[in-house]
Amino acid sequence: MDPGLNQLLKWSIENSENPSADPTSTTDPKAERPSGRPLNADALNSLMGGPTDADLMKESMAAILSPDITIDNKVIAFDNFEQLIETIDNANNMENLGLWDPLFNLLNSEEPELRKYASWCIGTAVQNNVQAQAKLLSNDAILKLVKLAIDDPNEGVRRKAIYALSSETRNFQPGLDIAVRALPKDFAPEGAIDAEDMEAVDRVIEQLREGSARKAA
Repeated sequence: MDPGLNQLLKWSIENSENPSADPTSTTDPKAERPSGRPLNADALNSLMGGPTDADLMKESMAAILSPDITIDNKVIAFDNFEQLIETIDNANNMENLGLWDPLFNLLNSEEPELRKYASWCIGTAVQNNVQAQAKLLSNDAILKLVKLAIDDPNEGVRRKAIYALSSETRNFQPGLDIAVRALPKDFAPEGAIDAEDMEAVDRVIEQLREGSARKAA
């Protein structure tokens, strides 16, 4: 069964009237029927025949990857995608939809705007999300982000790569350890640091920001 329709069925059952205990009974005309659990947006879309968030995410990525779409329109699609994955459920659904690999590949794009938005979306997806943070351990995404943060000639790309690294390393020790090991000596902290030590992580991120600013000067 379609997940949206399944949600709709559950909502319908949970919010159905109970004749034996009807809060709208004439014996208590002022009583209000309880609102119940809100209907999931994807379930509502299934009922109305509209696209689900998953559909919109796939459509956005298809537009970003299409050779027939202009860069300006790819940026619009990327902006829509980034807003969708601000929701943790949508971010976690990226793996089921097969969207992580194309997103990682876009870090290598020749177009600075696409590298920037790919970094931005990664940062949004992994922020306060251990499941998504762990996804970056399965390939070289962290190493690539470190390289972009330090070496990319485009300041916007560097900033968003730093944002992604900030999101990946906070409260997630495996991601922090990989990032720290990949940092050049000028940026690396002395000794190991704790991913739950926000001041220590802030110092690492601030070093990267200062390096980016010097490169732009």
